[in-house]
Amino acid sequence: MADEHEHEIQHMIDPSVPDLSPLETLRHSAAHVMAAAIKKLWPDARLAFGPHTDDGFYYDIDMPHRLVPEDFERIEAAMQAEVDGKHPFVREEVTRPAAIELFTRLGEGLKVEAIAAIPGDATLTLYRSGDFVDLCRGPHVANTAQIRSFKIMSIAGAYWRGDETRPQLQRVYGTAFADRKELKEHLRLIEEAKARDHRKLGKELGLFHFDPIAPASPFFTGRGAVVYNSLQAYVRQLYRKHGYEEIITPQIFDMDLFKTSGHYEHYKDNMFACTIDEREFGVKPMNCPGHCILFRQTRRSYRELPLRIADFGRLHRYERSGVTGGLTRVRSFAQDDAHIFCLPEQVGAEITSVTNTILECYRTFGFDQPEIEVSTRPASYLGELATWDRAESALMAALDAAGLPYKINKGDGAFYGPKIDFKVRDALRRSWQLGTVQLDFQLPERFGLEFVASDDSRGRPVMIHRAMLGSLERFFGVYLEHVAGRFPTWLAPVQVAVLPITDAHHAWTHEVAAALNAAGLRVETDLRSEKLGLKIREATLLRVPYMLVLGDKEVEARGVAPRSRDGKTGPLEPLAEFVARLAIEAQIPSGSADPTPQQLAPQLAPQLTPLA
Repeated sequence: MADEHEHEIQHMIDPSVPDLSPLETLRHSAAHVMAAAIKKLWPDARLAFGPHTDDGFYYDIDMPHRLVPEDFERIEAAMQAEVDGKHPFVREEVTRPAAIELFTRLGEGLKVEAIAAIPGDATLTLYRSGDFVDLCRGPHVANTAQIRSFKIMSIAGAYWRGDETRPQLQRVYGTAFADRKELKEHLRLIEEAKARDHRKLGKELGLFHFDPIAPASPFFTGRGAVVYNSLQAYVRQLYRKHGYEEIITPQIFDMDLFKTSGHYEHYKDNMFACTIDEREFGVKPMNCPGHCILFRQTRRSYRELPLRIADFGRLHRYERSGVTGGLTRVRSFAQDDAHIFCLPEQVGAEITSVTNTILECYRTFGFDQPEIEVSTRPASYLGELATWDRAESALMAALDAAGLPYKINKGDGAFYGPKIDFKVRDALRRSWQLGTVQLDFQLPERFGLEFVASDDSRGRPVMIHRAMLGSLERFFGVYLEHVAGRFPTWLAPVQVAVLPITDAHHAWTHEVAAALNAAGLRVETDLRSEKLGLKIREATLLRVPYMLVLGDKEVEARGVAPRSRDGKTGPLEPLAEFVARLAIEAQIPSGSADPTPQQLAPQLAPQLTPLA
């Protein structure tokens, strides 16, 4: 929460903050209208900030009355009164002393504190609408009447400026759209999202669960482990195809490793630490420092580069309990993590190759048009500015040469290097950041990594950090919601359910199950003396791709009539034909052997010149 409030304070004066889109402007204006409504209903409310979000807006408010969902209609009615008033949004420039005097007189202590945190003697801006006034850079719509479709969504808690010693504010979330049709569709998608919630589906499908004994650390059941291991198996096929070797590294390291890498200085608060034999150790939150140790164990020739190493090692990061949630934010996880050590002149080709592999991976899961961002140097960073500029240019040059559109995400790079982030949109059009490619000159320098050049001199390799799915746990949750539990056959925990109608059909049931098992398929038989309708319903709820209902016709023909989970039943066919067809469908995808030029980036990318 600290970052959000500090961002809003910086937003007051930072001319580099991009302009808002029309929808963002509408939502930011709706946040003001909501704040004005709440002040009318509860005059003792004290305001913090109210920015727009990706799907709406919120306002953080300090007030004695504890809001409950039953208050939403009252707030919406008061908002409608503000809208009906057609109050113009009027911009006003004020000096710092004038702003402090105004908000002190209004009893808005949080606003006064925010003004005090703004550096320098910047001119501040106010926006008035009716008798409501707020400290804000803007912009806003012309008047409140333009805010026609809105709804209060939820309430949460937020500490002022992220300080847990301060009173907790009430964060009121809402959303707004240009017309009611868009709002109605948004609300429909929210209801669909609730039905697809991976925590709900995980319980219904028996895939994973959480227990307070291990906070924010999932327990995967046998069914869930099938999905998890199949994801790993798919990635391993890509590793073989694209020249990676898989390694295994320790989980606990002396803290000196993380002091060398810079993580002790920049990341220690997110690590789990312990003391053993009077030495401080850390549970690894990422693989890269250990991979640097492995690289330098052997004298490396330039002929060995690029060296591509991958690691599914378990990682642990301390996430505050307030931000953890299901599989998408956990403390214990694994990544499809890899690092490429290469010559400076190989960087362009490697970035192109990695980008192609990531795009190939996403197509497998139905994410055809990922959004790409280049995240640049953060406020706290390692190394020299010239090195950072060079690294950022190299990433953008590779994307430009590939003809791939991207946005700049200013200041969001890793402390050791800039990165390319890949975001996908799921079936509900929500955006998820998954893969990343990070270009790193710092860790090879800090660990003293070297290779022997062709003239027997010593050179410094460049390190590329790369993940495709990202955290397997997070991807599991995202993809589970994307497909609403209907995994493709190759990922489904159970691929075929065999359902005999009566005991008289059990012998053929065992033969069918044996044939499926022999083909490597995951099969379950339901031999219970229950009604067939119940068996079909339960298998359907578990999203089993195929059900084989076995009765007299199937026994007599020694065949099967496969029923899909959407209720369609195919014709009776020989068992061997069904098994052969399903065995092909259940194979782990190997990727497109001959992708089109539109699918892959060009194979030639600009090369990065060696350091002088």
